[in-house]
Amino acid sequence: MSLAPVLSSAVPLSNGLQIPIFGLGTSHMGGYSHDAIVYALTECGVRHIDTAKRYGCEGKLAKAIRESGIPRSELWLTNKLWPEDYGYTTAKKACLDSCSQMGLQYFDLYLMHWPGSLRGGCSNREMRAETWRALEELYKEGVCRAIGVSNFLVHHLEQLQEDCSVVPHVNQVEYHPFQQPNQLIDYCRHKGIVFGGYSPLAKGQVLSNPTVLQIAEKYKRTPAQICICWSIQNGVVTIPKSTKEKRIKENCQAFEFQLEAADMLALGELHDGRHVSWDPTDVE
Repeated sequence: MSLAPVLSSAVPLSNGLQIPIFGLGTSHMGGYSHDAIVYALTECGVRHIDTAKRYGCEGKLAKAIRESGIPRSELWLTNKLWPEDYGYTTAKKACLDSCSQMGLQYFDLYLMHWPGSLRGGCSNREMRAETWRALEELYKEGVCRAIGVSNFLVHHLEQLQEDCSVVPHVNQVEYHPFQQPNQLIDYCRHKGIVFGGYSPLAKGQVLSNPTVLQIAEKYKRTPAQICICWSIQNGVVTIPKSTKEKRIKENCQAFEFQLEAADMLALGELHDGRHVSWDPTDVE
C-alpha cells in the first residue's frame, strides 16, 4: 500500500514553493542503492530526493528516476555544489553539468554544500558571495527553482545577506536529538529561511539512547521512527538516508503517529552538542 497520502506534507518556502518535509537522502561510500531509490519512489510514495555532486551518484539517480516512471513535475530534487566548484563561473558550470548528469532541465533546490571554500585566492566570505551570485542567476534563469545553503551558521548567513540580494530559501544542517542548534533555527525562521536537517538518526548513535528506547516502547515504534517523527513535528525538513527497502518503509511510517508534548520535551532535552558529521563552527 502506498504511503503517499501521509508523505504529502510540505513546508512553504519564501518564494511560494512547497518543499516536501520528508525526503530520502543519498551519500557517498555505500550510501546509494538503485533498488532502494526505485522502491522509495514507486512503493512508498517518496517524492523528495536529496543528493550532491560529492556523492558521485548523479548518473545513477537519473537511471533510477527514469525507471520509476514518476513524472518530473511530481518530484522534488535537491542537489549541492561542492566547495571545489565555488566561484562565479565554476559554480554555474558545475550546476549545469549536474543537471546534465541527472538528465534534468532544472533542480528544485540547489545548495552551497559548505561555508568554506576549497579554492584559494580570496577569503571564504568573498568566495561565498561570488558563488552565491552565480546561484542567484541560476535561480532567475529557472535552472534552480530555489537556492540555499548547507552547514551555514548565523554569521555565514548574516554576511551573505549583506553581500547579496536573494535570501537563501533553505539552510540544511545536521539535526538530531543530540545536535539541536535552536539559536540557528530561530534565526532562520525569523529570516524566512526554511530549516532542513540531515543525519536525523545521528548515524545510528541515537538508536540506543535510553530515552529514545523508552519512548519507542511506549508507542510500539522503532527508535528510528521516534527520531524522524520528532524532527518532523518540530517542522524540520527531514532527509534520512537508507539503502535498505525495509528501513525506507519503516522511516516513511513515522507519519503514522504523533508524539505527545511530554515526549517531544524529553527528546528536546537530549542535546549534548555532538556532531556526527562536519562541524562548521571554525569556518570564518
